[in-house]
Amino acid sequence: MNTQIILDKYVDNIIQIMTPYGTGTGFIIGDLIITNSHVVGGLSEVVISSKQIKRAIAQVIYDDPDYDLAFISSDYVVLKNPLKLSTKMVKNGDIAVAIGHPYGLNYTATEGIVSKASRLYEDLEYIQIDAAINPGNSGGPLLNEDGEVIGVNTFIIQNANNLGFALPYFYVDETIKNFKSENDTNIIKCPSCKNLIKEKKIKNDYCPECGTKLEVAKQRRKGYNPTGATKLMEEILDSLNVNVTLARRSQASWRVDHGSARIEINYYENGIIIGDAKLCRLPKENINKIYDYLLSENKKLTYLQFSINENSIYLSYLIVDSSLTFDEGKIALEKLFSLADKYDEILINKYNTIKLKRDEEDN
Repeated sequence: MNTQIILDKYVDNIIQIMTPYGTGTGFIIGDLIITNSHVVGGLSEVVISSKQIKRAIAQVIYDDPDYDLAFISSDYVVLKNPLKLSTKMVKNGDIAVAIGHPYGLNYTATEGIVSKASRLYEDLEYIQIDAAINPGNSGGPLLNEDGEVIGVNTFIIQNANNLGFALPYFYVDETIKNFKSENDTNIIKCPSCKNLIKEKKIKNDYCPECGTKLEVAKQRRKGYNPTGATKLMEEILDSLNVNVTLARRSQASWRVDHGSARIEINYYENGIIIGDAKLCRLPKENINKIYDYLLSENKKLTYLQFSINENSIYLSYLIVDSSLTFDEGKIALEKLFSLADKYDEILINKYNTIKLKRDEEDN
């Protein structure tokens, strides 16, 4: 089975996972979404999406910093071609296919070989592969040529050429069985004594069995709490009935779909906050009329302004963080949301601009 056939057959099993700290990959095995512990970032809830799952909030029900594994629970339809864990011994030279979302490039599959079937690292065995994996691949499945899961893509050697490592399937199988035997959720594996600890039994973030400080328990208890202008921006978005968790792309980036328009809000290190609605593209004809219309509208607008970058038309709101207030920010973003949708329709229907195509990720 070649790489493209494998991807086409099992793509519905591949999940994109998003947190304020970054993005990663997961995959469905049975009724669980499997990923890395470092992908979920110690949070008790994350945002997931796939070809079959609309962007949604999902619960992290198991976190294992020892194996760097985490399990996520979510409702999804029964898949036509479910992934299964392999039961075959992995050998040097075997074909290996890594599937994930590296650098946000969704559903990317790379093929390589198993360079070393068992590489010992910090008391755990890993499968060393030469298939290209990058940030965003973490937590995704490593498949053999039969489309079976032989590992979880876990880490790479920085500044090395295609040196990737996957946690073998037998650790995953062991962990699933141990988790299921607890017949409960919200479980943390203590990295010291290796016991599975029910979160409700943890006091003051210490393992009740061995007394080790459980950093994951502390992170889950605290959750993600924005501060400063980031917190203010999220309060403004919340007041506009935006689900901030679903809109959040990172600690300083949000995306809101309103009608046919998509608004990207970014808070930059230099203190500038920009809300950009990328509306549509310029056609080959009647460009002068479009320019005249945009310039005339700019004279009428408050808070917002039209601009053109290459051949794309933008409606934008720009402010410095020190000048941002709740009332002014709410007025400006409310205008941006409503007018972006309105102007997008006008430009497409009246001036024959080209409607934007969106990537499959954010359905």
